This record gives sequence, C-alpha cells and structure tokens, in this order.
Amino acid sequence: MEQIIFSVTVAIALGLLFFSFIKVFKIMKALKPFKITNLSKRINKMLNVAIGQTKILKRPIGILHAILFWGFLVILIGTIEMFIDGIAGTERVLRFLGGFYNIIVASGDVFAFLIAVFVLIFILRRTVIPVKRYEGVEMKKKSHLDALLALLLIFLLMISLLGINTFYIISVNYSGENLIGNYPISEFLVKIFDGMSEQNAHFWYKFNWWFHIQTIFIFANILPYSKHFHVFMSVPNVFLSRIEPLGKIDTMENIKAEVKSMLNPEIDLDETTGNDEEIERFGVLDANDTTWKNYLDSLACTQCGRCTAVCPANNTGKLLSPRKIMIDLRQRINDSAEGILKGEKEISDGKKLLADYISEEELWACTTCNACAYECPISINHPSLIIDMRRYLVMEKSSAPSGLITAFQNIENNGAPWQFNYQDRLKWAENISLNNQPVKLPLLSECRAEQKNPEYLLWVGSAGAFDDRYKKVMQHFVKILHHLNIDYAVLGTEEADSGDLARRAGNEMLFQMQAMMNIEILNGYDVKKIITCDPHDYNTLKHEYPDFDGKYEVIHHTVFLQDLIQSEKLKLNSQEFKNKTVTFHDPCYLGRINDEIEAPRFLINQLSSNLVEMKRHGKDSFCCGAGGGQMFKEAEKGTKEVFIERTEEAIETKAEIIVTACPFCMTMLTDGIKYKDKEDEMKNYDIAELISIDLGL
Repeated sequence: MEQIIFSVTVAIALGLLFFSFIKVFKIMKALKPFKITNLSKRINKMLNVAIGQTKILKRPIGILHAILFWGFLVILIGTIEMFIDGIAGTERVLRFLGGFYNIIVASGDVFAFLIAVFVLIFILRRTVIPVKRYEGVEMKKKSHLDALLALLLIFLLMISLLGINTFYIISVNYSGENLIGNYPISEFLVKIFDGMSEQNAHFWYKFNWWFHIQTIFIFANILPYSKHFHVFMSVPNVFLSRIEPLGKIDTMENIKAEVKSMLNPEIDLDETTGNDEEIERFGVLDANDTTWKNYLDSLACTQCGRCTAVCPANNTGKLLSPRKIMIDLRQRINDSAEGILKGEKEISDGKKLLADYISEEELWACTTCNACAYECPISINHPSLIIDMRRYLVMEKSSAPSGLITAFQNIENNGAPWQFNYQDRLKWAENISLNNQPVKLPLLSECRAEQKNPEYLLWVGSAGAFDDRYKKVMQHFVKILHHLNIDYAVLGTEEADSGDLARRAGNEMLFQMQAMMNIEILNGYDVKKIITCDPHDYNTLKHEYPDFDGKYEVIHHTVFLQDLIQSEKLKLNSQEFKNKTVTFHDPCYLGRINDEIEAPRFLINQLSSNLVEMKRHGKDSFCCGAGGGQMFKEAEKGTKEVFIERTEEAIETKAEIIVTACPFCMTMLTDGIKYKDKEDEMKNYDIAELISIDLGL
C-alpha cells in the first residue's frame, strides 16, 4: 500500500511538473531560433561557471551559495535513491556502491547541516541586515516573499533529511542490524533523543521520510512559477550562454544582405537572403521578437541583483537596472503567451515589451560596459537584449537621442562622429618632430606604390584623428614608433570610423556599411597586423570584423609596448615618474571585455614605484561613462554623472596621475578632474604619453 501511495504521489507531482515544462517549451518553440555551436566550449563553460561556481566565488559570501549548490548535487543522489526505494519497496538500494556510498551518505549528512545553517544566514540577511542589491523598483513584495518561501522550504528539506538519518540510526540501534552508511552529524544528533522508544523512532523516521519527499514535490512544482526556477534552469542556461568574447555583438544577417546589395547593386538581394519573403522586423519591439534563449535567460535569472549592483547607470541613479530587464522580459512573455503561441506578428493585447514594460530612457542609459554580463553568476548577457531594442528604435522608428543622430549623420558624411572633413584626417600628424627633425607619417598607399609592405598598420581611429586631447596621445605614440624604427604605416584619409559607436547605439546598418568599406580597403592592402590605441576599435576590429571577412591580428598599444620592453627593444629611463603616485583606470573594453589587465600595469610599474589601485579596478573596474554612445549624447537623469563617480574614486587614491589607455576614458576623466577642480593636483595621461615623456621624445 505504501508503494502504491508513493507511486501515485510521484505520478501526480511529475505530471504537474511536466505540464509546467511543456508550457515553457511550447513558448520557446514559438520564439525566434537560437543557434547552438561548439559543444566542447559550452561543456567547459558549464563545468567552470555552473558546476565550479567560479563567478559566485568571486565574493566572500559566495562560498556559502557554492556550498549550498554543491550540497544539493550530493543530496540529489540520495533523493534519487529515495525515489527508487519508494517505488520498489527497497531500503537504501544504492548501498551496493560500498565505500563510495558511505562517502556520499556522509557528505549528504554534513551538507544538510551546513545548508540548513546557511539558509538561516540567508534569511537573516533578507529580513534583518539591509542588502542594497536585494532592493529596487522591480523587486515587489511578492519577490521577497517568494525568496523567503524558497529558503523556508530548503530549510525544511534539510531538517527532514537530518531527521531521516537520525531516526534511522536510532531504529538500527534497536534492531541490531548493521548501520548502512556514515552520518557524522546525525550520529551526534542521536544523543538529543536518548531514551526514545523503538516505536517512536520508527514513526519519526517514516514521518521525516514522507515529509521530505512531499516537500520536494511541492517545491519542484512551485519553482516554475517562482524566481527560483533557476534551480532547474541555471545549469542549462550556462551551457547555452554566449561563448563569444564578452564584447562581441551578433551580426544581423538580414542587414548584412541589404548592405551588400547597397554597396554592390549587381548583387540580387533575394539571392543573398535565399528567399523573397518579407524581411523581418529589425531589432526587438515585443516579446515575440526575442529568441528562445532570451526567454531562457529570463527564466534562469536568480534576481540576485549582482548585475544591477555593478551597473554604472544604476549606481548613479539612472532608471536602468539589468535585473529589471530580465524580470520585465519574463513578465511580458508570460502576459503575451497566448499571442506568441498563436504566432501573432502583432500581439493583440495592445502592449509592447518596449515602452509598456521597458522604457527608452532605461535603454539609452546603458554604457555597454558589460559589467552586468561579467558579474552574472549564470552568464546572462543583458547588453545584447538592450542593443536589440536599441536597433528597433534606430532602424525601425529612426528614434535616438539627438546627439547620437548627429553622430550617425557625421559618420555617414564625414567618416567620423564629429563634423570634420575626412580630408582633415591627417592634420593631427602635422608638426610632429623627433630630435628636432619633422616626422612624416608613412602612408600605406605610398608604401605599396613603392612595393613596400609595412609590418603594421597603425589604426588611428576617429578620436585619434579629431579629438584634441587624444591627438596628443597619437603624436607621442608615433614618436615612440619612429624612435624604435618600427615598420608601420597609416591609411590616412582612406581610414574611416570603425562603426563601434553606431553598432552599440543600435545603428547596425551604418556599422555594417563602415565595416565593409574599411575591410575592402584593408584587404586590398593585404593588411595582416593592426596596432590601435583605442580599445573600442580594438574590440571591433578583432572580434566583429571577422564576420565580414576582415581577419587581422589586432594589438592594443599597451600590449605592443609591453612586448617591446620585454624583448629589450625599448628601454626606459624610469626617472621622470619614478616618485609619482599613479592610479590606473581600466577601460571596460580593454580590461573586462578583452581580458587585458596586466600589460598596462606592467608598463606603469616600469615607470613608477607607486601604483595605487582604485577600489574598483581590473575586471571589476567602474565604467568612465562614455561607452555605448554615451559620450555623444546627454546623460539620462540620475543622482550624478558616471564619470564623476569614477573621478571621485580616483581622487580617493590621492594619486598625482590618473593613467588610462582609451580615448573615451581620457575625455571623461579629464572632464571629471576639471569638474572636481583638481587640475592643479592631478593630471590625466595615456600610457603612451608617459613612456614618450620618460624617453624625452
């Protein structure tokens, strides 16, 4: 009878759970496809991030969550055993595993105790100790009750598991049978129940066994409707998460076909796309424009708030919260599920994801620094969805902040975000001198005309060519190149903006036009190696141009200079800045996004013995506020500007010099120093400038 009751209970619980999952899978099937490639990389990422809990362990408190997760994996084996025992009428059926079984049972016993303690700590943190990231406009009362309910159920599961083990030991002591397994914690708890009768021990053993199983069934069926759905979804989500570099944005193939036909009228658009169907909507307006992977992200989101806690926009009082983006997406898909399942192009409830759930103001506040994606413990990529919604605004509605529209027009007309004639692209190089001799930049076109093939192309970038402050950086870097007789050349007026700004601001068509035109020139000259001082262009040339057959070895100038010093081709005097206190601001697109932390610090340590770090540095660095098009538009309303927040961190170090390695960061930090009236106390330099000055060039 007990087996029959258990089997019926299992059937009901699994049936309800199956119904919940079927609904989710049907919605996923109705959404846009997501391509899954490179299984080996995905398995490695899953083992590293999901099983190894590497992102969680970055923070001290993370060890508690990691132990909880690993404990669940061990206890899961015991749960499977209970299911088999319940259906087959056996008792501890996995005992044939011998010594391994003893290890599993002992580990489960210890983990059950630790998890119970940790859950109490988590409840305390949520109810007594204020934790900022647990709050936010998106965190309703229901969200907090949901979290507390889940923690309570986990606590009850662990207490009942310890109860099973404790009363099993007491029962075995009465029966005289051999104890199966080891129970380090429960054997201690047995002392509390000294003198309990055999009948009571058996009753409480059965009570805890059934209570534990029924709580599992209840918890499992609550999860699909809870924020704790991540218990099921987090590991699959990490496996299916992006394996491309953090800063790479996916190419819109339908745009690619259009741009190719625009640049080459002989190309038949229908042949390029492979059909003559109506081209789908550009970007994301509503839930049915998203992919099933976007939906999985929203289901897997733990709502832990780690993404929002590191978001520079949210940190400075802007409306944007990456967590809210995921919560809103899940809510919108749930609200519009009927229309999605019917395949409606325009969902008939009169609402849209963009506008009714997520505002334009939120989207335009994003700096695309990718701090949220880097921090997320289950590898959700929030910026990709934000950019998809920007794409809709720009390419479907022609809607963007006025500063960005002007920048788009300038890129189209002048090949740069500023209103300068492209013929002036080499003016920055006028009057450069070295050892009292004028320096003439070698043009790639002239080199090729002379049958020369320079080893490097120096990609100047729009900022290097037209931004007054960064022109000086480029001049110093060119002096270093000539001082060392580096074999290089520049494109001059043939170079145009890389398109980084356009792509991250949602103008995918403009980006692709810039990319294809630049690549045609680069490939025409058979360029192999590119040096650039701009991390944004570095990221774009290295990771995004290959989608358009632009495959080059791209080197950031900090890495290039490090290699020169390590190979002893460049020797510094190391006197000019030796006693200066220096702090380094990691550009997001160099450090966090492209994993280059060491090269800039290596160079600074060659120059100064007093490098002091800001409280947020390296991959955890705080954004300067310029990325994602922010430098070309007015900032959204908030408590302060992002660049002010970052400048204040630099000032706290009491450094005499802020060093960076990015034109955008240079602009923002220079403005920050002026705003804080610290120009007499603190200077802002690029690493190339420091080295050039140190060499006396």
